[in-house]
This record gives sequence, C-alpha cells and structure tokens, in this order.
Amino acid sequence: MDAAAKLPPDRTGAPPHGAPGLRVHELEVAYGRVRSLRGVSLEAPQGSVVAVLGANGAGKTTLLRAVSGTLRYHKGAITGGSVEFAGAPLTGLDAAAVVARGVTQAPEGRRIFGRMTVAENLRAGALGGASRKATAEARARVLDLFPVLAERASQRAGLLSGGEQQMLAIGRALMARPSLLLLDEPTLGLAPLMQQKIAATITEINAQGTTVLLVEQNAATALALASHAYVLEVGEVAMNGPAADLAASDEVRRRYLGEGDADEAAEADTAPRPVLTRWAG
Repeated sequence: MDAAAKLPPDRTGAPPHGAPGLRVHELEVAYGRVRSLRGVSLEAPQGSVVAVLGANGAGKTTLLRAVSGTLRYHKGAITGGSVEFAGAPLTGLDAAAVVARGVTQAPEGRRIFGRMTVAENLRAGALGGASRKATAEARARVLDLFPVLAERASQRAGLLSGGEQQMLAIGRALMARPSLLLLDEPTLGLAPLMQQKIAATITEINAQGTTVLLVEQNAATALALASHAYVLEVGEVAMNGPAADLAASDEVRRRYLGEGDADEAAEADTAPRPVLTRWAG
C-alpha cells in the first residue's frame, strides 16, 4: 500500500531500534468467515512501551489475543502473517507455550478468580514450573508494586474494588516474570485517581525492564506512557508514529482526545502539526 503522507527523514515513524522485541508482520486474523485483522504490522522493541489505539471493534483485543495465543478460545485463528518475540516465532503456539516464551497478558475486564483469595490468584499466575525462589521473587515484586494486595492477601478477590481487581490482574500476569506484558484496557471503568495510579505503575514496570504493549481507549493516557503508537481502524493500521507526534496531531486530537473544531480554530495561528504516516485502505 502506498503512503499517503510522509514524515521528515529524521521522523520516519518507525519504532526506535533496540534488542529484538515483539514483531508482528502482515498479520491476518479471522473469526470463521469474518476477517478481523488485515495485514497488521507493528513492532515493540525490547524495553519500550508501545500503545495501540482505536475505536471499539477496531481489532485491538484481537491483536493481543493473536500475540498471547488465546485466539482459539474465542473461535479465532491466524490466517496469515507472523508473530515473533525475541527472534522466536509465536505464531501457532498455545497460550501456555507463549507464557513460557516470556509473554503474559492482563485481559480486558480483569478476569480474576473471584472466589479465590488474592494470594491464590497470585499463585495461579506463577504456575508453570518456576522455582520457589523465582516465585517468591516475583511475588515480592508484585507486592512492592501493589502494597494493597499484601493487605488483602486472604480476602476473596471478588470483594476487591475495581481498581484493586485491576492491580491483581496485572500482578497475576507479572507472577510469570514476563519479558513482554500485554495490557488490555487497564484503566477502563476506573476513577481518575486510580487511573493515575495504574499509569504510574505501568511506567515503573517498564522501568524495571519489562516491555509493554498497551491497548487503551484512553488515548491521552496511552500516548503519555508510550514512546510509539499505532492506530487501528477496522482491522488495519491507519497510522503510526512517535507517541508525541500522534498526541500533537490535529486528527488524533479530534478523533481520540475529544478536541473539536473550536480548539482547532483557537490554534489556527500556531505552527503546523506533524504529518503522520498513513496508508490507503
């Protein structure tokens, strides 16, 4: 597909170079006869935070399912393209094998085990043959990130607040000591203060060396956290670029940050905003 517009040579929109991380190439996904993703390519270099934006139904969750090996549980399948992490293929692996490769997911809606205690939920995240020492280290890391989980260790997870349940979902995913953490709408339905706490924790998780692929409808939060971002529209990558450039783009501000024509008129005399890489459908 031809590029409809280009960034200047020093701002090509490509993610920064680094050690091999996640690479999705020309990914095609279908649920039966319904094509959900069409030729999606993206990269999340090791140590980065990369955001995926888009409206409901754009294919964001499907993308994470394809990476995490959980498509089959939702009657979906990869029909073309490839997924690699750290130079090794993930395409076709089941969820357990993907976790063994260092990739875990905190799904949309938290999906914690409500009848189990907080401590039992965390132990469930560590299943997979890790040593006692490794499990203890992972648990210590999680409780350092989320001290409230230590206070609620013996409490049923279903009785936690929404924000605490989200902390538990992320903590459970971290118990497998992932190199790549997939987050699906981690701030959805949370109060603003709790959203800020979750965002700060994502930054800390990344600072500790974990690569993060973040799917988030709160575009302002996602773009503030990420170094690079992709926008999905109807199963295709509509644009991508450095997160700061997307945050400054009039189109992104209007469609995803809720800023309308009045804001554009007020800024008419400012310097032109960056032009983003786009592809025709």
